[in-house]
Amino acid sequence: MLLTVLGCSGSIPGPGAAASGYLLEAEGFTLALEFGNGVLSRFQEERPLFSMDALVLSHLHPDHCVDVSSLYVARKYHPSPPAGALPVYAPAEAPSRFVAAYAPNAAERASLDFSDVFSFHRLGSPVRIGPFTVDSAVVAHPCEAYGFRISYGDVTLAYTGDSGPCAALDSLAAGVDVLLSEASWTHAPDRQPDLHLSGREAGELAARAGAGRLLITHVPPWTSREDVLEEARSVFDGPCELVVQGGRYEVGEQP
Repeated sequence: MLLTVLGCSGSIPGPGAAASGYLLEAEGFTLALEFGNGVLSRFQEERPLFSMDALVLSHLHPDHCVDVSSLYVARKYHPSPPAGALPVYAPAEAPSRFVAAYAPNAAERASLDFSDVFSFHRLGSPVRIGPFTVDSAVVAHPCEAYGFRISYGDVTLAYTGDSGPCAALDSLAAGVDVLLSEASWTHAPDRQPDLHLSGREAGELAARAGAGRLLITHVPPWTSREDVLEEARSVFDGPCELVVQGGRYEVGEQP
């Protein structure tokens, strides 16, 4: 399967850089993973506007989902809208979250229903989405948040979402071909627990899991990407790199 990075800036969009957004493709099926600030613009640079077949969201912080409101406008009001509702796999509060993000007042929110544009599905159980099998598990973050293990045949990719170290990440990442891991800061004893991974913790996760390859993402603009990468490489001796916006990565092939 092919992984395309639409955006990888952590916590906020950076200068000329979109927040979290990825595509996974196999057998002509396009699965979008995250849809943060600037990702709809980037998606249109890479693919036709209505070419995604499903969307998966790890959690509902803006840098991972805020462009869903703009996607609603596109699918609702375009002169040639797509047929049918887009399947969206997300935490429980996704429908009300996106209505609130879109509508500026209570009267409009009360009359708004996204169900004609999006078909919402809860996370937490294994699900088949096109050619992919998607397993999800709750991870260590302040809101309802998930990590994923996404399989296509014998090929597997794990994605941490936003999370501190936890047993769920170890389970999701065990033996994967590619671990797509956030690393929002460098390692320090005073980091807030149950929020994010350091570069070192991302590398340790990859090493424990026996991952074939580590791809680091979600580095905020104020964090040194080079320092995060150095930390990860100090504890993980497999292939390891920082993803870049616009990057394409074949999952299941050696770099």
